Amino acid sequence: MEKKQLLLITKNTNLTSDLDNEACQFYEITTVKSIHAGYPLALSYLPDVVVIDHSSLGPDSLRSLTNFKSTHFLNKSFLFLLVSPEDRPFINKKIKDQVDGILQARTNCKDLVEQIEDTIKMKRCLTNYWKDAFMGLFNLLGNPVILLQDEKIIAMNDAFKRDFFVAKPHQMRLSNLMTEQNQLKIKETLRKFDKSKHMKASTTAALQMNGKLREAKITFSKLDKNLRGQLVMMINLTGKELPINEEIGSSSPEIENCFSNSNDHEEREFTKREKEVITLLCKGYKTKEISEALCISTKTIEKHRSNIIKRTHSGTIVESIVFALNHNMIEI
Repeated sequence: MEKKQLLLITKNTNLTSDLDNEACQFYEITTVKSIHAGYPLALSYLPDVVVIDHSSLGPDSLRSLTNFKSTHFLNKSFLFLLVSPEDRPFINKKIKDQVDGILQARTNCKDLVEQIEDTIKMKRCLTNYWKDAFMGLFNLLGNPVILLQDEKIIAMNDAFKRDFFVAKPHQMRLSNLMTEQNQLKIKETLRKFDKSKHMKASTTAALQMNGKLREAKITFSKLDKNLRGQLVMMINLTGKELPINEEIGSSSPEIENCFSNSNDHEEREFTKREKEVITLLCKGYKTKEISEALCISTKTIEKHRSNIIKRTHSGTIVESIVFALNHNMIEI
């Protein structure tokens, strides 16, 4: 199970340590010591939960409290205020409506985690705010934009239909836009991106448009961290910058490198030994039989298999064999 992101804003080092020990199974916790530092950090990586420790920060913790809920990028984050028993009556009266939950300080951390989880289950909205917002706005954008469910294109704006000459919008997949050499790698990279905690990734890729290739700047963004497989893909064919705020939502350099590597059109040939191994695999040889035929160890064979999968940007050796046959990389 993927861990949720929790931002803890506190000066209490004991609370930080205890909560980290108690909640580490469910949350990846990031801690800062002031609201001033916590707000821009929250905007940067959009945590699932924000806990502000009023009992250690004092009145300063209330001054910027409304910012966390007034910013629509953080509207899906659950905001909790941790208060001392003495301050709770005042907080309940003045602040209660500005947060999702009020937690009592000096409560053991196990109970705090349970209170957070119970509140989230009770308040979680069944409607998809981000999808609704996207569906209402995406036709206003001049750049081509599509909504993906895994690899399937489930919605596209008018600019996409215009620029890509789409006649049958309900029969398209992302692979229809990619060159054959890039399809497997893009599929694997999107799978990794979907599982990561990051909200966006960008790349430059050659897209197929009406039988022609055209370079484009592409930005992928998640609709919601709670919705697996749903992504927005914005395409820039003009060379101008896309209207995306780079300060909102964290990017993953590793994922972007994967995207960049997927667009390498250089011919990838097997080494002599890799070609021998995959040729025997095509003929139905098992690892032990290949080892005897080539007089090399089974461990070496497994290493060659791994390299073959990487070289063809595949997920399995069967996909590698299909790719190699389709691209005339081996002769049987």
